[in-house]
Amino acid sequence: MGALFKRGNIWWLKYYRNGKNYRESSKSGKKMVAKKLLDRREGEISQGKIPGVLFEKVFFDELAEDFLRDYRVNRKKSAKRAQQAVNHLKRYFEGMRIVDITTPVIQDYIEKRMTWTCKKCSKTFDADTKCPNCGSNDLKAGAANGMINRELSALKRMLNMGAKQTPPKLDRVPYIPMLKENNIRKGFFEYH
Repeated sequence: MGALFKRGNIWWLKYYRNGKNYRESSKSGKKMVAKKLLDRREGEISQGKIPGVLFEKVFFDELAEDFLRDYRVNRKKSAKRAQQAVNHLKRYFEGMRIVDITTPVIQDYIEKRMTWTCKKCSKTFDADTKCPNCGSNDLKAGAANGMINRELSALKRMLNMGAKQTPPKLDRVPYIPMLKENNIRKGFFEYH
């Protein structure tokens, strides 16, 4: 059972879960917006879920540190590679709330990792042999599909670890599209 109350011009909601009192701002001056948010929170509680307000306080940096800690604790040989993947992911996701990491955001990350950059004029573009802006051949290549897939795998593992913790740090893991890799071996060396 919840209640609405007003602080200044902003509507707030108050509800209980397992006997614990929660208060949350609706960030709106409209009572209807606060009522819908209260109904959503009460629905989450009735389904046995933790209120979404807790998930909104979890950031990418926290899950990245948990991911790296898992590699260190279990003494995995690929800890160095995991650190490299996290460094690339941090350039885009650092400081981002976990609830804001959705499939369109991940697709934007993929697109940004694939773009090429001209070292002369700093323009970005799709793969090419020369800069379409200044014609320079001094280019910084975008990441290969295999490299991006390893980074996306690290992101997926971070999110899955966060969802499996007690209490969970996120309620659902977004769909993460993987890229097609074309690095299949063409042949084998034979003795004859």
